[in-house]
Amino acid sequence: MSIRPFAVAILFAVSVVGCGPKGLQPGEGYVDVPGGRVWYRIVGSGTATPLLVLHGGPGVPSYYLKPLTALADERPVIFYDQLGCGHSDPITDTTLLTVDHFVAELGAVRRALGLEEVHLLGHSWGTMLATDYLLTKPTGVRSVIFASPAISIPRWLADADTLLLTMPDSIQKAVARHEADGSFDAPEYQAAVMAYYERYLARKLPWSADVDSAFAQISEMVYGHMWGPSEFTATGTLRDYDRTGRLGEITIPTLFTTGQYDEARPETVEYYRSLVPGAELAIIENAGHLTMQDDSAENVRVVREFLQRVESR
Repeated sequence: MSIRPFAVAILFAVSVVGCGPKGLQPGEGYVDVPGGRVWYRIVGSGTATPLLVLHGGPGVPSYYLKPLTALADERPVIFYDQLGCGHSDPITDTTLLTVDHFVAELGAVRRALGLEEVHLLGHSWGTMLATDYLLTKPTGVRSVIFASPAISIPRWLADADTLLLTMPDSIQKAVARHEADGSFDAPEYQAAVMAYYERYLARKLPWSADVDSAFAQISEMVYGHMWGPSEFTATGTLRDYDRTGRLGEITIPTLFTTGQYDEARPETVEYYRSLVPGAELAIIENAGHLTMQDDSAENVRVVREFLQRVESR
């Protein structure tokens, strides 16, 4: 899951018609999807299979994933901001705020960019998106990386409760008090949430400019409608999401990653891994939920070596 803020032209830069992986060129542009335009950016132009990155949130734009551009020395790395946040058009129609919409949006991005073969990397909410997309049985997906996955929201919330118990008593009481009366904007509550995030979300301080940019352009409407008022309270459309019963249907090479101090606790991610035939697990030491920020070099190494193993088979 991603974060809630605390206080809380159409010119393609690349040719997208009929281009395969070797035809992708660095640049940015827009893809038309139901409800508006989705912005994308391509980094790198190597000949290895492209990597398409699915950001978290929902509603947190892709800025914070920028360390993954280090992989662009071997392959195109494609980022996009899902509809409603970042550089993409805002959403005014809440009927579009469904997993099915974002699955269709992902398919539209693939088609527009000619990504006949692709690796997928989803982070947090992006792992839900990747899961449901793969359950549609798309062709041409060579592998998937579930980074800090949120594949079962009941488990996510149970893990949040467990982690909250490790915080000082004053923080636990502040969270309980303000959640009981719904005063989520109270300074005391926001301070408690920030303390939790500095331990389990992004441990490397100060937070990078890219993380700040992601916060600045988060869509509170998307996040609030689909998730809820805080990390600890899910009231939105994703509150009952759970695909653990269908993970066995994923048959492509799969890597799970998580941080040692991740909101997606290693014990839970190991359980997910056990449900996918042949899947691998990597734990990034001393990292929180934003593993690509807390230890970008190790995170990139893990992803790079997995992609290389897949492509050498």
